[in-house]
Amino acid sequence: MPLTPLDIHNKEFSRRLRGYDEDEVNEFLDQVIKDYEIVIRENKELHNQLLALQEKLDHFANIEETLSKTIIVAQEAADEVKNNAKKEAQLIVKEAEKNADRIVNESLAKSRKIAMEVEELKKQASIYRARFRTLVEAQLDLLSQEGWESLDSTRDRSFEPEQSREVKEIY
Repeated sequence: MPLTPLDIHNKEFSRRLRGYDEDEVNEFLDQVIKDYEIVIRENKELHNQLLALQEKLDHFANIEETLSKTIIVAQEAADEVKNNAKKEAQLIVKEAEKNADRIVNESLAKSRKIAMEVEELKKQASIYRARFRTLVEAQLDLLSQEGWESLDSTRDRSFEPEQSREVKEIY
C-alpha cells in the first residue's frame, strides 16, 4: 500500500547515539510531505482529466458509430432510391414502347384501310367511267342512226305550238 502524507508525518524514528539531527530530519520530512501532497494532488487531477477525456472519447466514439450507421443507412436509402428510379424509368420506357407500337400498328391499319378505300374508289371510278363511256357511245350510236332526220321534218308539221314547247323543254 502506498504511503500517504499522514504516514510520513506520523513516522517516528528510533533514537541512537550519534544519530541524525532531529530538526534537520523533521524539516526534510516536512518538505517530502509537501512534495508528496503536491504529487498526489496532481495525480488526482490527472486522473480526473483522464476520466473526462475518456468520457469525451467515449462520446466521440459514440458519435462516430452513430455517424457510420447514419452513413450506411443513407447509402442504403440512396441505393434504394436509385434502384427504384431505374425500375420506374424502365417501366416508363416499356410503356412508351408499347404506346409507340400501338400507335404504329394503328397507323399501319389506318393506312391499309385508306389504301384499300383508294383502290375501291379507283375501281368504282373506272367502272363508272366505263359505264358512262358505254352510255355516251350508245347515245352517239342512237344519234347517228338514220331515223332522226325524218323526225325533224315531221315535227314541224304535225305538232301544235303547245306540243312543240314540251319537246323543246325535253331537249
